[in-house]
Amino acid sequence: MTKDFVSRRPDVVAVELVGGSEKRELELVAYDDSWPVIFLAHQNRLRKALGTTEVEVEHIGSTSVPGLAAKPIIDILVTVGDITVEEDYLGPLLSVGYELRVREPGHRLVRTSARDVHIHILQRGDSAIDRYLLFRNRLRADADDRSLYEATKSALLGEGFDDMNAYAEAKADVIAAIIARALASGT
Repeated sequence: MTKDFVSRRPDVVAVELVGGSEKRELELVAYDDSWPVIFLAHQNRLRKALGTTEVEVEHIGSTSVPGLAAKPIIDILVTVGDITVEEDYLGPLLSVGYELRVREPGHRLVRTSARDVHIHILQRGDSAIDRYLLFRNRLRADADDRSLYEATKSALLGEGFDDMNAYAEAKADVIAAIIARALASGT
């Protein structure tokens, strides 16, 4: 992953999965109109927990795309000024009930104990932020790419992935192709 920023402190150098590997049954469900409402509740909770810390909070992932079937997990992107200054964001998020799941170079993930909300924390300026938003916006705007992505997810889940990381990796080529079309078209 290419980074477009410089941290003030050295970042972690390895991937830490808090609690180790987890086996999860993955399923797609029809789009649920409550997903944006759930996002807004967590956005407010995040902003309140982080207080004056300058952050951006975006609803990303399939649950942010009206009409798209998805795993019933709300993905949220939070951008912070410096990923390595965990005391600015991690402590406050843990204090309001989120749990640390992943600590890796340039990325932290906290989630709810029910594992139905995943909060991806990246540093402002990280090029992954633009890719997340470009992909989301393309799926919102382009019915063909939205259908392709849904069909891809459905086919992959039919193969029996029980590890979210392997499932995510299996979608990478389709995601890259959708992002390339979005870049080419400006959407």
